Amino acid sequence: MLNRRSVLATGALAAIPLAAPVGALAQNRKDAVVLAMTLEPPGLDPTAGAASAIAEIVQYNIFETLTKINSDGSVSPLLAESWEVSPDLKTYTFKLRKGVKFQNGEPFNAAAVKFSYDRAGGEKSTNKDKRTFANLTTQVVDEHTLVVLNKDIDPDLLFALGQATAIIVEPKSADTNATKPVGTGPYQLGAWNKGSSVVLTAWDGFRAASAIKQRRATFRFISDPAAQVAALLAGDVDLFPRVTPRSVPQFKTNPRFQVLVSGSRAKTILAINNARKPLDDVRVRRAIAAAIDRKAVIEGAGDGYGAPIGSHYVPGAFGYVDTTGVNPFDIEKSKKLLAEAGIKTPLELTLTLPPTPYARQGGEVIVAQLAKVGIVAKTQNVEWAQWLSGTYGNKNYDLTLISHVEPFDLANFAKPDYYWGYQSAKFNDLFNQIKNAARPQDRARLLGDAQKLLADDAVHAFLYQPQWITVANKNLKGLWKDMPVFVNDLSALSWS
Repeated sequence: MLNRRSVLATGALAAIPLAAPVGALAQNRKDAVVLAMTLEPPGLDPTAGAASAIAEIVQYNIFETLTKINSDGSVSPLLAESWEVSPDLKTYTFKLRKGVKFQNGEPFNAAAVKFSYDRAGGEKSTNKDKRTFANLTTQVVDEHTLVVLNKDIDPDLLFALGQATAIIVEPKSADTNATKPVGTGPYQLGAWNKGSSVVLTAWDGFRAASAIKQRRATFRFISDPAAQVAALLAGDVDLFPRVTPRSVPQFKTNPRFQVLVSGSRAKTILAINNARKPLDDVRVRRAIAAAIDRKAVIEGAGDGYGAPIGSHYVPGAFGYVDTTGVNPFDIEKSKKLLAEAGIKTPLELTLTLPPTPYARQGGEVIVAQLAKVGIVAKTQNVEWAQWLSGTYGNKNYDLTLISHVEPFDLANFAKPDYYWGYQSAKFNDLFNQIKNAARPQDRARLLGDAQKLLADDAVHAFLYQPQWITVANKNLKGLWKDMPVFVNDLSALSWS
């Protein structure tokens, strides 16, 4: 097992009685499990969209990657049996697993990996990690050996190759994966009832099919916090990862359930559109940051489950430095900064809120706090598809409350066309140095410099690192303790 920080270390619906209530199904069948999610994904192809909800269903279940990220953040082999890294830390030679096939019968081989990586980094790619793959050159040595050349030194590449954006796709079916996903994993799509649920069924052609305990997994979509609690209490749902934190007290005292509080690498931020006036003025952005009491937001958005952050980096991550003192909560300072920027209050801004409970609840707190310095934040509640197309895609927003869950996403600040509208030659230079720093101590120092720069530029009002709450039936085993990435690894689940 390899730690990601150490590069060199080596639908059968007819089978269910129509009269049986969902709750009875969730409680009684030991070869099936019912999960719930807050958001429904827009599609099932993680290479085509930014929504983390896609990976929550398909990653390690339908689709697989060369490496696998574990609950503790370590990396182990999956479709790659082993790999070697060159002395200059830029060349990776992967030995691929033999006897693997895709769910349409096509063979998994080095050509499929090359196709997948070249496609992800290609000109027409919509992969949110396109930049990572554009830096890679792939060479097929033989059917089960692949060489990957990286333009930069990237100590986290093996981790990145275990994320959902790095899935290995079958060339003939790649273009239809959003609705008809074809992978090498233990499950295949059984049914997608839009607006309600996705059903995955065990694939008998999987290389280790006999080891899969759950023959059927149903993902239900429940966005309302009260409905989330009700579904668990009724027994309609066996497992709810990242459920509303407001559910914790009643489940902790209920012997039918287990409650896990998981660490994360997510960053919840009040994202600011740096390309819009007057938000292009750093004094205005600093004023917004100074107007916000992070602790109050954590209480309102996450019911106290979170740690304050001052930049786009979290405690526990390699190279973390505490930047919460750069833009502290200070109402008078906020008012002064607005005056220095020539802003006449009230300043009206839109605050776009996706449907997640943390956004809707936290949005109320932020509106009240901004009002105290003369900023009138007009909330726009949008559904997830609207947020992805309007806010993320068309950059149509002033402020938005959002949690970025990717562990290593500082690269987004170096993307000139990213939805934040932030452009900084100084940051770009720093990020290039980070990518090419061979010594861990140099990389840690540069990461600290990058965090301080983002805080000083007040790119966003950086709020908190969330802790995720999982509530599950007490008899369900194999749950992840921590969540470095958003996945639900069905192959690990079993009933006691």
